[in-house]
Order: sequence, then structure tokens, then C-alpha cells
Amino acid sequence: MDVPIRLQLYSVRQSLASDPWATLGKIAEIGFTRLEAANHNARNDPGVGFGVDSTQLRNQLDALGVSIVGCHINSLQLDILPRALDYQAELGNTQIGCDIEFYPYGDLDFVLRRCAVFDEVGELARHRRMRFYYHNHFQEFQRIGDDYVYDLILANTDPELVYLQLDTYWMYRGGQDPNEWVRRFSHRVIPPAPKGLSGGRTAGLSNLFDDVVSPTENIDDALFTNRKDPRCFTEIGTGVLPIQDLLDAASKLPKLDYLFLGTGPHRPAGDRVDPTQQRRIFRQVHRHFLALSQAAILRRADT
Repeated sequence: MDVPIRLQLYSVRQSLASDPWATLGKIAEIGFTRLEAANHNARNDPGVGFGVDSTQLRNQLDALGVSIVGCHINSLQLDILPRALDYQAELGNTQIGCDIEFYPYGDLDFVLRRCAVFDEVGELARHRRMRFYYHNHFQEFQRIGDDYVYDLILANTDPELVYLQLDTYWMYRGGQDPNEWVRRFSHRVIPPAPKGLSGGRTAGLSNLFDDVVSPTENIDDALFTNRKDPRCFTEIGTGVLPIQDLLDAASKLPKLDYLFLGTGPHRPAGDRVDPTQQRRIFRQVHRHFLALSQAAILRRADT
């Protein structure tokens, strides 16, 4: 059984910004034909950031042999979501996710209000035969009392409306074992989104709450941007995260019909690979990730 590998377009966002159609063509050539988009400007553009209507985009995607199979939407506000969801449905996309969320430290009422919004988003998506998934970062693993914010989200949202896309890189950076979360909430987890963590910039699987961010600090967008180090990211399969363990855990999900592949923020300008080298790396990573996922499926079949 082969598991399709899907690419998060966030991984190539700089190339997309300069030449979106050529970038998509090269991605398809490498072997990625099912893509997760990210719209960081949903209030002004209901689509995927290309500034074209849904019919034109779908026609051009069809011509390239690729399709959008997921999209992060920011900001996740109820007044703009119907238009954004309609656009995604017209593309044939069946799932959308939150881009990033921040929670004022210790503010339980704020978390509960956002949980109510997540359920409403899930209902709007279900009405269009889509599903909504929550995409985490590390700040969800601050505590309010004895509970992680992530636990509070899970306890206060409807599992039929709010699914989970585990960003395994950010779980490790929040001091968590994503395999344990996969086991605990397999009924809510869609295939996770692994990234690579560079061993050269971190001490083992570095927990940001140990050395970079205080567990009681108020984490907002400015702090998040300031404290994340793009040099900690690397292409998946080339860093220190136990990717095979993650895929083995994912292989036990009730419905494993694909796996997402992504990388995080790009390196600083002086530390960036050239486009030809990047394409070569993506080809190698695609082959490596596919082999790992096939090995995980074979192990599952043997048990």
C-alpha cells in the first residue's frame, strides 16, 4: 500500500511569491501533486494568496496536474470565513485549518471563547462537506492551572467538528512527545505534519520552554517571531527528529490516506540554498520520506 505524500506550500512560499505558476510546475515535476496551501491574508483574499478567482485557479491547477487538498486560513474570524470556505469548496478542497493561534497567558476565558469559535468554524466547514483541523505550534503547551492549553482545546471542542493536524516539530519544541498525542487522540488526528529539526542549532530535541521562552511568558505574534530561529529548521530526514518513529505512530491512525511534508521558516539570506540545490534536496527528501512511510505501513501490516 502506497501512502501519497502531500506538500505544504509554506515550504516554498518565497519561490511562490516570485513566480507561483513556475514554482507549482517544478513541484509537480518533483512528484508533489497534492498540495496544502496557506492563506495569511484571508480578510482581503478569500483564496490561497494568488489573487485570482476560484475558477481560474482551478483551471490552472488542473493544467499543471496538481490540486489543493488543504489550506490554512488566517485570520480565523467568523465574518470572513463563509467567503473563504466557499472559495475552497469551489477548488474541490475538502479541509481547512487554522494557521496559528495565540492565547494570553493564564486567560482561561479567552481559550474557551476561541474553542467556541473553533466549533463554529467546524460547523461551517461541515455544512460544505469539508472538515476543519487545528494546527498547533509550541505555545499551546503552556499551562493554565494544571492543564495545557492544548488539553483545554481538546476538552472544550466537539471531536466531530475539530480535528487535529499535529505539527510534530512544534510539539517537540513545546516539550511534548507527538507520538503520545497520536496514541491518545487517534480518533481526532488527521495525518500529521512533520518538519526537520537541525542538530547543529539545538541541543538534542530542544524544548523552547527550557531555554528560550519562559513557561509563564505572554506569547504573542511578536514574541513568537522574535524567538523562533529559522536556522533550527532543516529538510525532513536530514535533522535529529525521530521521523521513522513518528511515521510508525501515524501508520496506526484509523484512516491514513496521506502524509504531509513541510519545512519551516527559511534560513537567513546568507545561509540559503540556491533554487537548483533546493529542488535537488526536495527530490531526495520526497524519495526518502516515501520510503520511510512505506516502511511504516509494512510494519503495520506485519503486526
